[in-house]
Amino acid sequence: MAEPTATSRSATTARIVWDTADKFLRNVVDEEDYGDYILPFTVLRRLECMLAGSKDEVAKFVASLGELPPHLIDIAVKDRFKLSFYNVSPLDLATIASVDDNVEKSLKSYIDGFSNNIADIWISFDFARRAKVLAEANRLHAVVKHFSTLDLAPSKLENTAMGDVFEDVMYRAFNKKGKAAGNFYTPRDAIKLMVDILIANDDDTLAGESAARSIYDPTSGSGGMLLIAQDALKRLNEKIDVTLYGQELMPSAFALGKADLLIQGGRPDAIKQGNTLVEDLYEGQTFDYVLSNPPFGSDWSADEKSVRQQAAVHGSRFSHGLPSTADGQMLFLAHCASKLSPATKNGQGGRAAVVSNAAPLFNSDKGPTAIRQWLLDEDLIDAVVALPPSMFYGTGIPTYVWILDANKDPEREGKIQLIDGSGEWTLLRRPMGEKRREMKRGNRNAVLEAYKAFEHADPAISRVMTPADFMFRDVPVYKQARLVTRFSEEAVEILRSRKDFTDAHVAMVESLDGTPWNDLPKTFPEAAKEAGLKAPMGLVDAVMKAMAAPDDSAPLAVDRRGNPVTASGWKITERVPLSEDLTEHMEHEVLPFSPDAQCDVSKAKHGNEIPFTRIFYAPKEPRPLTEIDSEVQMLMGELADMFQAVSEK
Repeated sequence: MAEPTATSRSATTARIVWDTADKFLRNVVDEEDYGDYILPFTVLRRLECMLAGSKDEVAKFVASLGELPPHLIDIAVKDRFKLSFYNVSPLDLATIASVDDNVEKSLKSYIDGFSNNIADIWISFDFARRAKVLAEANRLHAVVKHFSTLDLAPSKLENTAMGDVFEDVMYRAFNKKGKAAGNFYTPRDAIKLMVDILIANDDDTLAGESAARSIYDPTSGSGGMLLIAQDALKRLNEKIDVTLYGQELMPSAFALGKADLLIQGGRPDAIKQGNTLVEDLYEGQTFDYVLSNPPFGSDWSADEKSVRQQAAVHGSRFSHGLPSTADGQMLFLAHCASKLSPATKNGQGGRAAVVSNAAPLFNSDKGPTAIRQWLLDEDLIDAVVALPPSMFYGTGIPTYVWILDANKDPEREGKIQLIDGSGEWTLLRRPMGEKRREMKRGNRNAVLEAYKAFEHADPAISRVMTPADFMFRDVPVYKQARLVTRFSEEAVEILRSRKDFTDAHVAMVESLDGTPWNDLPKTFPEAAKEAGLKAPMGLVDAVMKAMAAPDDSAPLAVDRRGNPVTASGWKITERVPLSEDLTEHMEHEVLPFSPDAQCDVSKAKHGNEIPFTRIFYAPKEPRPLTEIDSEVQMLMGELADMFQAVSEK
């Protein structure tokens, strides 16, 4: 019989772990809350298995230290045993499960035996309350016994395999809660692509025994981005010194992330709990790599007061502009840009990969426009990559990855690469929520190679632009009217509403019928003078307006001040990229279709957008009419046969 692979072992383990729900939680816990109970027990069992070999020796050592402060005990254990956490309780899950009474009390004593530096994991998991719920339903003993039998030792499941177990269990858990799960849980294939691109230009500088990198995620969720980035760097150089930093608001995600990083050998304080928009817990620090998948369309009105106070400080992370309170994506984008390490003498600068939906690319509100303008002016946007739809667990909408760089390579300076990776996907055998597609290694490599090829990449999936290509002028374009002078009773009725128009003016106005419209500022006052009538400027304007009639054969119309008169009902706004000459644009895009069109540069409004879809749009040739006609005839024949069959019954 073939030896089971790590993937199959992790999948089997994940299924066994989740079996807890069907066996012990049903009718006691709401189905959408299963994960809130399964995940903390999974973490507890993994930590227990990791400590099993050294627990007795560590407990004796800690006892010998006496009444030292907890943080000094942590340091001593770290120095002696190379452990970032430990447990000094004589209990374990198997011992607790061996008796039926006092399970809740024993479990609390066991949890209290863990080192102080990971106490917040159990608080954030709300472990004590959940244990009480199970105890009151007479299910706690069964759950403890179930988990005590699971072999989650590192020798059985390596860290990567254990990560797969967490991914499977997290998906099942958060999928029960609905689409909100996608707010903080990012599929690994998307993360791997982000990391591949992020470190693509740094291969040479990552070598050597003294290489060191910092990685930061302000929306770290369960820590997946940090761990995958760390693994990628370690594969390039196993001696590289990688330091992880994260911040997460949601308590259960924070607890899981902190635990998973511990399991992978990380620092106990690698992830901090807090609201990144309200308080940057790493204020003043910048990082080599920044990764983030901020929530899409998340309302930040509860944080508005704090954010606006921060934005009022010149040069702060939010000072460049504020989006609508209905969607905080661009706040996180601006924050990530502010956390990039500045360029150093050896050329190293911070790089970021930030996920967003389409809105931040082209939202025309004042705040998003200002944030994009800042990113463009600072030349921070290195690339934007379109991911395949249906890539994320909580949403099937199109998603993009912004690659930011504080110190671009010389050939990429002043340029922005757009990569359309939306077609690089493989169908999942079994959909996971909204996730129906994945990017396998080959799919990711196609995007990565396009990024590396830069200006030599296939233009079908890659375009290299300049910041000016995304800045535009919305220029009013109008058609100059051609008018003739026409007398009518309707014109007289309009003019009678004026106090300076009398019955004596009617005959004079009628005498002007057919005269050149552009000459009315001269001919009307002259005719009025001959008739002994007054012709104030206001009346001149009123007469010109009332007697104006469109006529394509007439000269171009100008008012009495010599200004062009816009044709009624004909006015458009032409969007012209800043990189394009306005005169040439008019000659190629407007005048061939409307030779009389003119633009008013003085009223142009400036803005910016990244029209990703429009840039990569490729019109499809319509099907030949003969083919369509043949198909219609075939369908008509089939319908006729069906009607015939019905009528014969």
